Amino acid sequence: MKAILLFFDSLNRHYLPAYGNDFVHAPNFARLAQRAATFEKSYVCSMPCMPARRDLLTGRPNFLHRSWGPIEPWDDCFTERLQQAGIGSHLITDHYHYLEDGGATYHNRYTTWQCFRGQEGDPWIGQTSDPEIPANINGKGRNQDWVNRQFMRTESDWPQVKTFDAAMDFLDRNANDDRWFLQLETFDPHEPFTSPEEYQKLYPSAGGTPIFDWPGYQEVTESEEEVERAQHNYAALVSLCDAQLGRFLDAMDRHKLWDDTMLIVGTDHGFLLGEHGRWAKNIPSMWEEISHTPFFVHDPRAPEADGTRRNALVQPACDIAPTLLNFFELPRSLHITGKDLGPAIASDASQHEAVMFGQHNVSLHITDGRYVYHRQVTRPEVEWHSYTWMPTHMRGFWSKETLNTMDGTEVLPFSNGVAIPRFPNPTSPAGAAVTHQLFDLQTDPSQATTIQDPEVEARMAKLLLHEMQRTHAPAACIERYGLR
Repeated sequence: MKAILLFFDSLNRHYLPAYGNDFVHAPNFARLAQRAATFEKSYVCSMPCMPARRDLLTGRPNFLHRSWGPIEPWDDCFTERLQQAGIGSHLITDHYHYLEDGGATYHNRYTTWQCFRGQEGDPWIGQTSDPEIPANINGKGRNQDWVNRQFMRTESDWPQVKTFDAAMDFLDRNANDDRWFLQLETFDPHEPFTSPEEYQKLYPSAGGTPIFDWPGYQEVTESEEEVERAQHNYAALVSLCDAQLGRFLDAMDRHKLWDDTMLIVGTDHGFLLGEHGRWAKNIPSMWEEISHTPFFVHDPRAPEADGTRRNALVQPACDIAPTLLNFFELPRSLHITGKDLGPAIASDASQHEAVMFGQHNVSLHITDGRYVYHRQVTRPEVEWHSYTWMPTHMRGFWSKETLNTMDGTEVLPFSNGVAIPRFPNPTSPAGAAVTHQLFDLQTDPSQATTIQDPEVEARMAKLLLHEMQRTHAPAACIERYGLR
């Protein structure tokens, strides 16, 4: 048996035909839906990129205990469990955050790995003079990104295409072998929304000047025409992703991998493209466009599930690790809090009553598949902590001032007996009363209006408390949200 995890970054489910979109050219995502179970209720856990990947490797939430950062020395990663059992794991990616201070311990958890350079502001090509930057609607971007773009002249130069080229090579060499795991992921369709011209031609407003392919993490201030240009550039990049997915599905067909290979296709999170008057992610309200994700699974043990729609509530970030360990008939770590997806794939049986998601020190949310509850901090004066032996941000170490705030160590329930340094998170004086938000997705899938239902809100708050306790949230964190 073999397994493949194919991950896109920032993939908005509303831009896929499999989820009802009628203007994005993505026939291979539709083709995938015929070869896999398509999940209707798939949600994120920790936000954003690297926190989601720590969830993925450990099978438990990252965001309750620390922000963006590396795998910790005491983490129990499922890829290492595979390796101990003689099952090789290979990572192929163009996600350059793996090479930064805040992600540099992840790729070494795989038996082997490949990384292709050039996405976003990846410090890839050395150029001492400023690049020429064309007229831009909002000016978002980095000089380094424009240096990198100079070296993407044809489709074969795109980092995503190189990443899938490597995947084709991996399958050509290893398809006939048994017991391996491949993680293939691309940074696309993460911003900037750059794609070869042939994909931009599919959409009336894509490309052109002034360009608009990198919206800021902010409220929408642009005109309707400008918003459409960004949306169409995103759609063009989704079409490039679709073309590469098609190449990969062709290889699955060519090597007859469907009979003995699990294929999981998903994303770390979605992206706002003007919905709710906002761009991007990392905001207090984690709307459906960010949190509710596309997810597909082909399980050779349940071929009858191919082409079906599944309504079971799932959380891929934490559920993939126990699913793959069970698929390879290996014991799960005692610290995993995710659930095996097997029953959901085979018979649409959900193992989650509710799933919790959020971002460290920013937001806390829970859904039972129908209602989504956004819980705000009610006691901001309560001191709580970050726990880490790896004090780095995305692109640098914590400051000496922050390091000097360490006020002790603590053995966490999942730290394998290791005492972890703890650092106080910022607190603030208690302010005005806060407003929690409750939405009924059955009657209001776009989350246009909050509902007032004390009984439902009390039930969702109880579920949130249960999930926080089940995943060992610090007591002070629970107090900050007024749940105790």
